[in-house]
Amino acid sequence: MITARELAFNALQKIETEKKRSDQILHRMLQHSVLNRIDRALSTGLVNGVLRYRLQLDFIIGKFYHHKLDKASLVIKNILRLGVYQILFLDKVPDWAAVNECVKLARKYKGDRMSKLVNGVLRKITSEGVTLDEWLKDKKPEEQLSLKYSHPLWLVERWMNTYGREKTEAILAYNNEFPLLGFRINRLKTSGEQLFLDPALEGVSRELCGVDNFFLSKEFISFEPAVNDGLLTVQNPTQSLACLLLDPKPGSVVLDFCAAPGGKATFIGELMENSGEVIAVDLYEQKLLKTESHAKALGITIIHPVVGDARSFVPDVRPDAIILDAPCTGTGVLGRRTELRWKVNPGMLLELQKLQAELLDHAADLLDVDGVMVYATCSIEPEENMLQVKSFLDRHPDFVADTQYGGVPLDFLKHLSSAGAVLTLPGEYPGFDGGFCQRLRKVSMVSNE
Repeated sequence: MITARELAFNALQKIETEKKRSDQILHRMLQHSVLNRIDRALSTGLVNGVLRYRLQLDFIIGKFYHHKLDKASLVIKNILRLGVYQILFLDKVPDWAAVNECVKLARKYKGDRMSKLVNGVLRKITSEGVTLDEWLKDKKPEEQLSLKYSHPLWLVERWMNTYGREKTEAILAYNNEFPLLGFRINRLKTSGEQLFLDPALEGVSRELCGVDNFFLSKEFISFEPAVNDGLLTVQNPTQSLACLLLDPKPGSVVLDFCAAPGGKATFIGELMENSGEVIAVDLYEQKLLKTESHAKALGITIIHPVVGDARSFVPDVRPDAIILDAPCTGTGVLGRRTELRWKVNPGMLLELQKLQAELLDHAADLLDVDGVMVYATCSIEPEENMLQVKSFLDRHPDFVADTQYGGVPLDFLKHLSSAGAVLTLPGEYPGFDGGFCQRLRKVSMVSNE
């Protein structure tokens, strides 16, 4: 029978070689395992921990591994990472147990010779023997932060240039914390007061977050029945801000571009009191099926999923408002998507800027005068956010940045980056991911030819 550590090892191997997200790979593997709840939690913690701290772990291993680590096989690297993570970060796991289990994995997957190498390396590494601060003291500040918080150096350098050292360090630290879950109360079916009258939720830890009908919690299992019954949706409150900024009215027509998996579409449906129409457009049919299923569970009947390319799709009717949740680097959600920090790169940033501009230009043509568009990302990179909007406004004199903030709570308007825009940095508000949204209004039908 596969153990929790072996499942974590296999998951790490697949994450390196497959294009799917780490949480999807891990979920699929756990579904097909017979591990109990404690072992499932251990597997999940090991995978996320190794992914978060990969750079730091490799740096530490390199101090004790007397060969070039980058030349080692992926199997050996991931086994060593698992061992060092347990030794340094999991107080409840005895060092000898971490070493023995990793030696067994090495023997099974690489043979006796490599198992002896793993044993030799891991037995040298102890919490007392790892003096990270001492090893980092002569490095440049950005290199220190990169290794201490295990983030790519190029990202650390960007953020220090954009936000300064103090904010950058706060972002890095937050990205390595266990993320809180956000929950949205479905106002079509219940209220916060009514929901928490349920005896099953009495005493369950939760905290308010400053956005009506949202709360945060470390718990999921206690709230799972309410999620299944359509009373709650799992959604980080940062995602709500774009919908509140759009401020959709009951009876209106809203076009949601890049809609899947449907978190914003369903919240918009709730804000519109299930009256009007939400046209949810996405390239991927399978993802839209989930949107449709989720809307049904929530009792929302006004969402109409459409498989289409948001760069060319034209609805049958002119929408009153458009929300464009653009594909982006996702640098605001690195704490939640643990592998993403190692997959995003400068080239990807450049490619996505071009796609975002295409999406914005096409969406602009679909609105009548006085129509509203909200552009949103889960990125904290200026090129995808404020600079992308500035470039759009330069190309489109028929649009202005709209200074109406709809239903966005006042607390989130204290540090505005520009007119009509809301930027949240990871952890700036407890439990909130990083994200950006900008409200734009069409003021004329000027030709952009």
